Amino acid sequence: MQSLVDGARAVVIGASGGIGGAFVQALATNPRIASVDAFARRPIEAPSDLSVGAIDLTDEGTIAAAAERLAGGPPLDLVVVATGVLHDGAALAPEKTWRHLEAPNLLHAYAVNAVGPLLVAKHLLPLLRRDHKTVFAAMSARVGSIEDNRIGGWYAYRGAKAALNQFLRTAAIELARRWPEAVCVGLHPGTVNTALSAPFQSGVGEDKLFDAAFAAERLLEVLDRLGADDTGRLFAWDGERVPF
Repeated sequence: MQSLVDGARAVVIGASGGIGGAFVQALATNPRIASVDAFARRPIEAPSDLSVGAIDLTDEGTIAAAAERLAGGPPLDLVVVATGVLHDGAALAPEKTWRHLEAPNLLHAYAVNAVGPLLVAKHLLPLLRRDHKTVFAAMSARVGSIEDNRIGGWYAYRGAKAALNQFLRTAAIELARRWPEAVCVGLHPGTVNTALSAPFQSGVGEDKLFDAAFAAERLLEVLDRLGADDTGRLFAWDGERVPF
């Protein structure tokens, strides 16, 4: 992360997940990152020198409490929201047809994949450093692209990620008026070998199935190359700009 200040402060939301944990590991071992604050809905095991806390994206109170705690330290240089829900066993699964649509599942996907990250932005964007490049990034997905949707299905996940893309774009416009060097983007990590993608990996080639450490490293490289002109957009793990 050469583009951030030396001794930067990073925050990872969703640190108990595969990609989130990989982000924490990569940032904690980066000599230019002075500290990493890791948050998750479930308790996480972490080294004693790593700051950990609890955030439930469906409970704004926990996000506000985390922000109050973070405000007591140095300004933030990097915030990564590495969260998302695609399925949760029998209750929620990607829909193949509109006949499978259920309002509670649609609302839950929207709450976790779109509203939650936006509420994180509400509380943490004001804590970003103001005199240097800073980054706010959230895990989106290529399937959230309306232009790229050619096969249909996955209504809840597609719709929620599309909403997230719009939320990030809107927040980026407001953020740029306040801090011109800030970058606010969505990230598409590709298909990563995690619990989220596990039931859907059968048709994925070996060269397109990434381990979490690889995905996190590549996404950090992408973020390092982005500038103010890139804010409000969606980028894939290889640096490709994904259309909305």
